[in-house]
Amino acid sequence: MRTPRKAGRAELVVLVLLVSMVAAFAQTDHSFMPKGGNVLLPQMFAKAPDADVHAVVSAKHTAAEWQDVLRPRSEGLSDQEQRTLAAYLATNMPLPTDTAAHANAASLSTILPPDGDELAWNHCGSCHSLFTGYLGQSRDVTGWHNIFLSPFHRGIKMTEQERDTFAGYAAINMPLPREKVPEDLRF
Repeated sequence: MRTPRKAGRAELVVLVLLVSMVAAFAQTDHSFMPKGGNVLLPQMFAKAPDADVHAVVSAKHTAAEWQDVLRPRSEGLSDQEQRTLAAYLATNMPLPTDTAAHANAASLSTILPPDGDELAWNHCGSCHSLFTGYLGQSRDVTGWHNIFLSPFHRGIKMTEQERDTFAGYAAINMPLPREKVPEDLRF
């Protein structure tokens, strides 16, 4: 049995380690990660008329339909980026009517829900290695959804829409080749 004083020290050590991990992740350059939907859509519609932006954020389509809808604008996007954006839109559109009504090219980056990249950084790396627990894993959408069934993942504060967004992004973009991941994250 530990004395209260030893238990306090142990808790303090764990707290310091967790804070250090979070700080390290916050300072990590994320540019090695594939872009997610809330980066790709504003990039694609940066100079689009408000009516075009409103049409996108007000529509509901499957991922395959989104790829067809966006194909005329997708010059410069890789096939992987097109699939990533289509999956993101299929899960997250339409936006609520009051938000969609005021959408324009300038507001997109502030009104879009988090994408898979953002969700991974905010939820995965604070508990385990981002590389072995996420970046190095190969799973389909169902496989990524299944990780939320384990006891320690059930408590993650994510909505079902966020879990769908994460699973779609990860199924398309993971695993990342080891050499693309910064050395300090390869553990």
